[in-house]
Amino acid sequence: MSLKPVLQVIGAVAVVLTLIPLIAMDYWWIRMFDFPHIQLTILTMVALITYFMRFDIKLWQDYAFVSVLIGCFIFQYLKIHSYMPYASEEVLAATNETPDLELKLYTANVFQKNKKTQLLMDDIKAKDPDILLLVETNARWRNAIVKDLPSEYNHRVEVPLDNTYGMLLYSKLKLVAPTVHYLVDDSIPSIHSKVVLRSGDTVQLYTIHPTPPMPQHNPSSSDRDAEMMKIANFSRESKLAVIVLGDFNDVAWSATTELFQNVGELLDVRRGRGFFNTFNANNPILRWPLDHVFISSEFRLKEIQLGADINSDHFPTYTNLTYEPDKKAEQQPKPPSEEQLKRAKEQANGVQKVELDM
Repeated sequence: MSLKPVLQVIGAVAVVLTLIPLIAMDYWWIRMFDFPHIQLTILTMVALITYFMRFDIKLWQDYAFVSVLIGCFIFQYLKIHSYMPYASEEVLAATNETPDLELKLYTANVFQKNKKTQLLMDDIKAKDPDILLLVETNARWRNAIVKDLPSEYNHRVEVPLDNTYGMLLYSKLKLVAPTVHYLVDDSIPSIHSKVVLRSGDTVQLYTIHPTPPMPQHNPSSSDRDAEMMKIANFSRESKLAVIVLGDFNDVAWSATTELFQNVGELLDVRRGRGFFNTFNANNPILRWPLDHVFISSEFRLKEIQLGADINSDHFPTYTNLTYEPDKKAEQQPKPPSEEQLKRAKEQANGVQKVELDM
């Protein structure tokens, strides 16, 4: 087969994969195409460059093909542009060097079947976070962690489960009124707690790990989206500064996550700094960001990085924040519109009206 038909097939695939997420349905096989915008952007760019380099654009069919492919490239690129290192930073850099105002966060999906627990413990000790969130943790993982966990983590909320939705929260900082909630499913926990910083200031923490839209987990995205919108509503109504932490099983640029962020009046620490792709750690080609840290405008960013390879299908994330509420007006997100609030309420209540991936 000559090169031109091959490129045309690649272009057709790119077009189809671009259009599928625009279908307003929550089936897993549709929502999964929210994920690969990085890969589709690269695919369409390579196809375009190769087409221009190898062939003269003379026939109307060539013009039509190239025009459609350019449209796909622009659409795909705009989805991921704000996560490029040269884009505007949504969360501004830290300006306060006071250690008591720092908050170091570490989160990892450990992969429940993973037996190499020492790799995780070595990375935790190297990063030395204040708050540690581990998901996909069962009793075996809990026992391995507490056996080697430094004694400073004396504030703990442990929900070990064998269904891959176990959650362990450990903190050096005082946790006030920590509670475990089952927002959508009675087997999928979420931890809510106030956290007292070393400065004496109190902030609100929400941790989540909703189900992904995959046939072996949930054939639709409705449960994931409902949990995210419930947390978004809690965030918006909170009188305290907010941190939402966890494995969202959704990419940062999806319409659902964008609605979550808008309604929760939250900021994404990744924007303007890079993708920091956490999944799939075992596949360097099909990799995207599923583990997130969203914060309210009272926080600024000192550092963000991926953790070490812990033999999981996810990389951990490490985020160092500073609490600077006096400067929150400098990065205040826009309040959600009435239409956004309505859509979020409908999704939170299980009335699933899927967001178009626009």
